[in-house]
Amino acid sequence: MKRHATAIWKGALGDGTGAITTQSGALSDHGYSFKARFEDESGQSGTNPEELLAAAHAGCFAMQLSHFLAENGTPAEELKATCVVSVEQVATGFEIQDSAISLEAKVPGIDQATFDDLAEKAKTGCPVSKALGAITVTLDAKLI
Repeated sequence: MKRHATAIWKGALGDGTGAITTQSGALSDHGYSFKARFEDESGQSGTNPEELLAAAHAGCFAMQLSHFLAENGTPAEELKATCVVSVEQVATGFEIQDSAISLEAKVPGIDQATFDDLAEKAKTGCPVSKALGAITVTLDAKLI
């Protein structure tokens, strides 16, 4: 299985603009820029690679955990995974430093220890977490 996306960039880094299109069509010529990536903390200027990575990580983790919970006989009623990917300026440019997953989970019939074990297993086992092996991945998981 292969998935694809296309990015087109025009101009220099600081004043150029780009557009991203995904295979699914979820993004179609969706704009991104230096400002959207490094200056606009509100996230209203367009998307950026870190936002897309955060979405991929949250989605992958939630799917992986849902599988483990179902295998355990305690399927989730709802998993709300939020991921924050941090990019920082370093001496050589910019670097993605970490990916922090926060989870609020409604899982009837599960005890805290089993939930914690399965959430940790999903954090380390989801394909996106594995791909992010060069950075720190953290998890703050809560049963609600």
